[in-house]
Amino acid sequence: MPRYKTTKDRLTLMLGANAERSYKPKLLLVYQAANPRALKNLTKSSLPVIWMSNTKAWVTLAVFEGWLFHHFIPEVKLYCRDNRIPFKILLVLDNAPGHPPLFDDFHPDIKVVYLPPNTTSLLQPMDQGVITNFKKYYTRQTYRMALKAVDSDPDVTLQNYWKSHNIFNCVKNIDASWREVIEVNLNAVWRLLCPQFVNDLRGVDQEGIDKKIFSTLVGLSDKLKLDLRKENFEELLGSHGEEVSNQDLMDLEAEQRVEEEEETPVPMKKFETKLLAEGFLLIEKAFAPSELQDPNIEHCTKVANQLNDAIQCYRIIYNEKKENCAIVVRSFLSASL
Repeated sequence: MPRYKTTKDRLTLMLGANAERSYKPKLLLVYQAANPRALKNLTKSSLPVIWMSNTKAWVTLAVFEGWLFHHFIPEVKLYCRDNRIPFKILLVLDNAPGHPPLFDDFHPDIKVVYLPPNTTSLLQPMDQGVITNFKKYYTRQTYRMALKAVDSDPDVTLQNYWKSHNIFNCVKNIDASWREVIEVNLNAVWRLLCPQFVNDLRGVDQEGIDKKIFSTLVGLSDKLKLDLRKENFEELLGSHGEEVSNQDLMDLEAEQRVEEEEETPVPMKKFETKLLAEGFLLIEKAFAPSELQDPNIEHCTKVANQLNDAIQCYRIIYNEKKENCAIVVRSFLSASL
C-alpha cells in the first residue's frame, strides 16, 4: 500500500497433526534471530511455539533433527502414555529440502514415509486445507489487533502501530490461529492420501475450510480504511509461498543489525503477589455482572469453573509466593526471638 514500507522480517512455520485429529503439537517456528529484542528476558521454552533460529529462517537438516529428537518424539511418547495407546508412529513427510532423505531404523517404533516428489499440492495433508485455514485465521487475528489498537487510542495510526508490531505479537497470533483450526479440518485433509483415516463427515463441510472469512477480512480492512477486496487477500495469502530473494536476505540482515544497535536493556519479568491478587480481583469483578443477570445457574457455574481452570496456573504461583513469604516471616520472627 502507498506510504507503507513492506517489512523484510520473515519466519518459517512447520505444521502437523495426527490423522485422528486429537493431537495438535506445538508448531515449530524458525526465525532469523536467536534472541530478538521483542523476546528479551522471556524464556523460549514458555512460548506457545518451538523456537529455533538460523540466519535465513529456514528449516535446515539440523533444525529438523533437533525438532524430531528433542520435541516430537518426547511429546508423542507422552501423548501416547496419557491416552493409553501404543507408541507406534507413522510419520508422513514431504520432500522438503530440510527433511533428511533417509531415516531408516533411527527409532524402532517410528516408521517414516516420504511422499513422492512434486506431490505436495496433491497429497500432503496439511496442504489440503489446514495451511489455508491457518493463514486466514492469522491474517484476521492481525487485523483485529490493529483495529483494537487504532480504536482504543486516537493518537495511534495504523502506520505507527504496524511499526511496533513485532515477533512477540506474531507468536501470540500464531498460537491463537492454530487453536482455531478445527478437528474436522484436521481429519478431512487425509481424504486423498489415506481415505480410510477420514471419519464419516456427512452433513459437515467435507474440508472444514472456512469460506466466509474473506468477507470478515474485507470488513476489517474497511474499518481500517484500507479498501482491500477478496482478491487482494487471496494474493496476500498466496504470496507466502514465494521463495525469498538474495535482496530480501540482504535487507533482512541490515534490519537485524539496526535492531541490535538500537537495543536497550529490558527488565526481567517476574510475578508480584500484590499484582497477582489485583488481577484475580479484576477477573471476579468482570464476571460479576454476567453472574447477576444470568437466570441459568448451570450455565453460569460452567463459565465460572472454566474461568477458574484457565487461571489456575497463576493461582498456584500466587499461593507458592504467599507461602514463601510466610516462611520468610516465620524465619525472621524465630531469629528475632
